Amino acid sequence: MAYDADVIVIGAGLAGLAATAELVDAGRKVILLDQEPEQSIGGQAHWSFGGLFFVDSPEQRRLRIKDSHALALQDWMGTAGFDRPEDHWPRRWAEAYVDFAAGEKRSWLHGQGVRFFPVVGWAERGGYDATGHGNSVPRFHITWGTGPGLVAPFERRVREGVARGLVELRFRHRVTGLSRSAGSVDTVTGEVLAPSGIERGQASSREVTGAFELRAQAVIVTSGGIGGNHDLVRANWPERLGTPPERMISGVPAHVDGAMLGIAEETGAQLINRDRMWHYTEGIQNWNPIWDKHGIRILPGPSSLWLDARGNRLPVPLFPGFDTLGTLEHIMSTGYDYTWFVLDQKIIGKEFALSGSEQNPDLTGKSIRDVIGRARADVPAPVKAFMDHGADFVVEKDLAALVRGMNALTKEPLIDEAALHREIVARDREIANPFTKDLQVMSIRGARKYLGDKLIRTASPHRILDPKAGPLIAVRLNILTRKTLGGLETDLSSRVLTEGGEALEGVYAAGEAAGFGGGGVHGYRSLEGTFLGGCLFSGRTAGRAAAGAVG
Repeated sequence: MAYDADVIVIGAGLAGLAATAELVDAGRKVILLDQEPEQSIGGQAHWSFGGLFFVDSPEQRRLRIKDSHALALQDWMGTAGFDRPEDHWPRRWAEAYVDFAAGEKRSWLHGQGVRFFPVVGWAERGGYDATGHGNSVPRFHITWGTGPGLVAPFERRVREGVARGLVELRFRHRVTGLSRSAGSVDTVTGEVLAPSGIERGQASSREVTGAFELRAQAVIVTSGGIGGNHDLVRANWPERLGTPPERMISGVPAHVDGAMLGIAEETGAQLINRDRMWHYTEGIQNWNPIWDKHGIRILPGPSSLWLDARGNRLPVPLFPGFDTLGTLEHIMSTGYDYTWFVLDQKIIGKEFALSGSEQNPDLTGKSIRDVIGRARADVPAPVKAFMDHGADFVVEKDLAALVRGMNALTKEPLIDEAALHREIVARDREIANPFTKDLQVMSIRGARKYLGDKLIRTASPHRILDPKAGPLIAVRLNILTRKTLGGLETDLSSRVLTEGGEALEGVYAAGEAAGFGGGGVHGYRSLEGTFLGGCLFSGRTAGRAAAGAVG
């Protein structure tokens, strides 16, 4: 029986594009399938901030950041917390990924025309001991052009493959089954969906107009995770994080539904660590949504006062930007699924960045002039739009009005003005003193010792109740679904494994579908900037391995 291609790649996100590009370089014929329209090529990477994890990069060295492979590996392992028998391959992938991030990753991307913003961000600072969770040094490199700038070279390589007759792009093809016609999995079946002219990210029609059956010597699954399927998120929610949130907003469109993971599992693939997930605690409802329940994540600096639903400060070290999963676990123990930032205009203008390519038109558009304009503005335009229109924002001149606005946004009026006033005054008192026992105040002062934070990410210490810094601002923060950390178990060649540990012949997986490598390269926690890089590394690995296996 004849094959339709050497390899079929399922999913046209970043991992699928990277895999296909490698197959093209090897001269292999590829069919690339995706259920969404062509305008959504690049998947979730298009919407991303473009953050990448590098180790001992030129950007770090210019900012006098001392990083090393050994320090990065210590941070990764202390963050991942691998503790299960099934963590064998995720641990191996983690070691390989840190090697990649400290080695050829940057030069490989640079050779394809990818460039980086010169200021390195410091995400997931941890706040525990030296060997525990968090980045010991800044490692978050922003792609010049954000997500679209990172997708572009891989899309270009794939389209060059189309021009050479090596790649067929088949959008609106939804896979419903994998099967064998010989010893290995070589048949992909599914439904052809009606053409759709909707804009990228919007919900497309699910009208079925036909069926397809395709055969190839190998199949690579790069279909993403489950973040758009809230029912599945709740079904996989781990007991250690408490009761699943009653209300969540989505960092990804609804078609990121995990359906392909179930199909691969039915075919014999081993799906591991499905209870490990990475959801953000600083989500805000998009005032101008593209998809249903569309949420945006705030990338905060360290100065906002973080309060639970009742107005209590979150415990040490759960400060903005320190420990995402630890904060999520604490929030779910309070009996409520939302929290608050309380701050002022001086803080929001310097410290609020919004995740997403569309929220950063200066970086996405590669405009040096607009980047300088953002740095000079009292409040960047995308942030100001949320202050003016965001459903989660309260902006007032005095504390009494702020508290009334906060209580108007929730089912119960839980914030007490007098208690909140005492909390802010106590914090402000520490700011005015060169000595302090407030660890958040210490962290603010420590952050400003790093030039990158002092320049663009951390407001100078000041009293929140200082009228000159106003108006006052409160932001209701929601749980924002985002990444699936578990996935299809793979060996270091991206071959999908069965429950018995053998390779599922003919099947490879990469990207979020493979837990970014091995079925969970991050373990329990991420160091940030590692999702896009995980798609690239695992996609490249899968493409090269499949190219070598087919003839």
